[in-house]
Amino acid sequence: MIIAKLAYKSLLNRRASVLLTLFTIAISVMLLLSIERVRIDAKSSFSNTISGTDLIVGARTGDIQLLLSSVFRIGHTNNGVSWKSYEYITSQRGVKWSIPISLGDSHKGQAVLGTTLDYFSHYRFAKKQNLTFNKGRPFAAINEVVLGSEVANKLGYKLNDSIVISHGMGNTSFHHHDDNPFKVVGVLNPTGTPVDKTLHIPLAAIDLIHGGKASLVHEHEHEHEHDEHNNLVGHPKQITAFLMGFNSPLYTLQIRRNINQYKPEALLGIMPTVTLKELWEMLAIVEKILLLFSAVVVLISLLGMLTTLLANLSQRRRELAILRSVGARPWHLFTLISIESLLTTLLGCLVGSALYYLAIFSAGGYLQSHAGISVNITILSYYELGLIGVIMAAGFIIGLIPATRAYFYSLSDGMSIKA
Repeated sequence: MIIAKLAYKSLLNRRASVLLTLFTIAISVMLLLSIERVRIDAKSSFSNTISGTDLIVGARTGDIQLLLSSVFRIGHTNNGVSWKSYEYITSQRGVKWSIPISLGDSHKGQAVLGTTLDYFSHYRFAKKQNLTFNKGRPFAAINEVVLGSEVANKLGYKLNDSIVISHGMGNTSFHHHDDNPFKVVGVLNPTGTPVDKTLHIPLAAIDLIHGGKASLVHEHEHEHEHDEHNNLVGHPKQITAFLMGFNSPLYTLQIRRNINQYKPEALLGIMPTVTLKELWEMLAIVEKILLLFSAVVVLISLLGMLTTLLANLSQRRRELAILRSVGARPWHLFTLISIESLLTTLLGCLVGSALYYLAIFSAGGYLQSHAGISVNITILSYYELGLIGVIMAAGFIIGLIPATRAYFYSLSDGMSIKA
């Protein structure tokens, strides 16, 4: 107890250098815990890019290719799904809802998605969160468009602005549908998913701008109130893919098997949660880089503490010699230096944990809206506590180096320091 009290007073006497060391350790602990939390929650959020969807059905291709094209708007499929097959499959028993999607057009490099009003009712992201509107409403006419948050912010669009769709994906397009402009009627809230980079138009509009009998404006002027929904859906010959939800998981497995064995055309049904996990495993290098970065940060902070302790020890040789002269034994000095390093590491871990919670609380909303990472604010897990324990042990071991040097300092050496 006497040595611990002496170590505490010694730290107070050297509070400037101690605070600097403590702050370095605290920052490293905060970064380690934050990176670990973001790594875990990024994996979870990635798996929940699309949530609550039981099956994604498209033309037969690879599982990951279908997922990338239909959910992430990356790449494209060579074939689509006939509308006849879509109607037949979605009419099966156990199907709770379905969302047809049609891709292939763009606007200034941003993907255009043709769909139905069910998209806004049943599409889920993160932990089964609904799509919500920042401004406006869903499309209610065939010449209306709903923008993702990033599209609206990046291109500066507001409600009632006019937009012209271009044929083909990417920044370069060789054909613009100038005769069929769309009016902005809604802007979605940020989701941190590809939805933010997408323009949503009625499914029937896709068919009309690619050779339909009437223009969008003409169709809108003559639509009847009783079949307004049908006008928004239309009867396209083909769609890119469709999403499905079922009343029971048993229907999911049964209908998926039937889809993969469907004879009229070659189709593929994938479970997005399973395919997302497979895709993340392909990106495992990201996790390894984050873990390596965390380890390097902690190592640098501990080396900084060692440097500070050794520098202070050189300045404290006379102090240690005085302690020896009043009866302190070499192991007393060894214990004193060890306790100082342990206390510094402990306080650094405590402050770092507090900063970690502050950082997560402050950045949680930003990560959700801009990176799609839903961060959970929970008590430290056993794994995270284990990481702190490793840092404590490493700090103690690092402190043994200057403690060992102090052990071998002799009384005469301390009293006759050369200039």
